[in-house]
Amino acid sequence: MIQPSPVALRAVELSTDWAELARQVLAGYQLTEEDALGMLQAPDDQLLEIMAAAYKVRHRHWGNTVQLYFLMNAKSGLCPEDCSYCSQSKVSEAEIPKYNLLSREKLMAGAKMAAERKSGTYCIVISARGPSEREIRAVETIVPEIKQQYGLNVCACLGLLTPEQAQRLAAAGVDKVNHNLNTSREYYPEVCTTHTYQDRVDTLNAVRSAGLKLCSGGIIGMGEKDVDVVRMAFELRELGVESIPLNFLNAIDGTPLEKNARLNPRYCLKALAMFRLVNPASELRIAGGRELHLGSLQALGLYAANSVFVGDYLTTSGQAPSADYKMIEEMGFVVTKTEDGGSCG
Repeated sequence: MIQPSPVALRAVELSTDWAELARQVLAGYQLTEEDALGMLQAPDDQLLEIMAAAYKVRHRHWGNTVQLYFLMNAKSGLCPEDCSYCSQSKVSEAEIPKYNLLSREKLMAGAKMAAERKSGTYCIVISARGPSEREIRAVETIVPEIKQQYGLNVCACLGLLTPEQAQRLAAAGVDKVNHNLNTSREYYPEVCTTHTYQDRVDTLNAVRSAGLKLCSGGIIGMGEKDVDVVRMAFELRELGVESIPLNFLNAIDGTPLEKNARLNPRYCLKALAMFRLVNPASELRIAGGRELHLGSLQALGLYAANSVFVGDYLTTSGQAPSADYKMIEEMGFVVTKTEDGGSCG
């Protein structure tokens, strides 16, 4: 763990009344970087107070509802990018399935499974720098069919997009596009060199201009500093992102980051709480790595987050859906398919 800087220590000293900080956020206060670093670097004996503060903000905007997402790896491997965290990148030696875009039948079977698992959103993901014309046309064709047959929201994750491609996705009925920032602008060159952080921001701006909702988050545990985690949260706030998936690095064998140390669950919970207070009204999703890094504390993450993936991730396995349903029920939460929030005052 990076040692707190003098500024961060000062933030901890000034912000130990987490309940009061939550009250101020609900009254319209926007966290500063100092506040956010203080939360991320707070002593573990303040963890429950931090989670209680996060829950106050979460409950105001989302009540006790939990949204479920189902992820379909529609094209695996074969990616020309060098993202060091990804098992599908050109620099990865991980043993994963590699295939081109799935058939219509397999994509529809995935949508059926999403509906059966109580998911409100079906995520279609391809590994690529950006979509080919064939891939864009396939998405344009199948999205109306998915929505008509299963009533699912559709989130497309197709890599870098041009404004014209984003407009075509919107016209086809795609509800939102996922394109993660992954880390801070300053740290991004450490994890990818084949495209830039600004390329990702440009894609998000194109998606917004097309009238689509933004789904963008990141990965914690890639060797970044605490300030990088905070700056990513603030960039997402500046972009007005509606949906934030927060991943915790699953250091897959065969990737450049395979030896990265495992995160501890208390730090992960503080990160979720910090993202909640920085982005109070955004949907916050505990994404990849939650089973590995949160372990027996997974349920506590729902005090900050209001969304999870149900089932597997891109190339790694998730826990059984029945375990997710049980966790949600035991926390006193309920599954919802709406994305309009559950404001309670």
